[in-house]
Amino acid sequence: MVRRSLPQLRMVDTPQGPITYTLTRKRVKHLNLRVKAGGEILVSLPLTCALKQADDFVREKSGWILEAIARQDAQQSAPLPPVSREECARLLSEALVRVYPLVEPLGVAVPVLKLRSLKSQWGNCHWAQGYITLNTALARCPEELRDYVALHELVHFLHHDHGPGFYAQMDALMPDWRQRRKALKWCSGALG
Repeated sequence: MVRRSLPQLRMVDTPQGPITYTLTRKRVKHLNLRVKAGGEILVSLPLTCALKQADDFVREKSGWILEAIARQDAQQSAPLPPVSREECARLLSEALVRVYPLVEPLGVAVPVLKLRSLKSQWGNCHWAQGYITLNTALARCPEELRDYVALHELVHFLHHDHGPGFYAQMDALMPDWRQRRKALKWCSGALG
């Protein structure tokens, strides 16, 4: 039986050119691929798989890998502009005002808006206390993304978790919310 191994640097030729990655054999069920900050490519290989499977997997995913690295480079090279405290409060309040009419007919009371610098969230809802918190970094993102996060938190007054009802409500109120959520990942460099 093959045992867990120390990380091994490997290179594979792809249609886009050679790709170097770090391979580790682990007790996992499936091949796993991650592209870390700085473009480091990590692959976890199940103990029972042949090395060739890892190479084939990287070759197959090479387009996605290079896109992920390009996205990271774009995030690092194009930082979002800074926003003053007053501008931040104005922009995030306006987002709440724009999307609130979507939930008002559903019985959601106007929540108190709090602003904070959050490390890993764009916002959160405290439905029992009647307020939402939006990340101040969100003010540095485009308007449609601010609106998405504000609506996301407002919908939590109707559905407290991320269950099917929550997603159905988001679909009904903002049909393109999934594209907005995806676009928001490009702004993750703003999280502080």
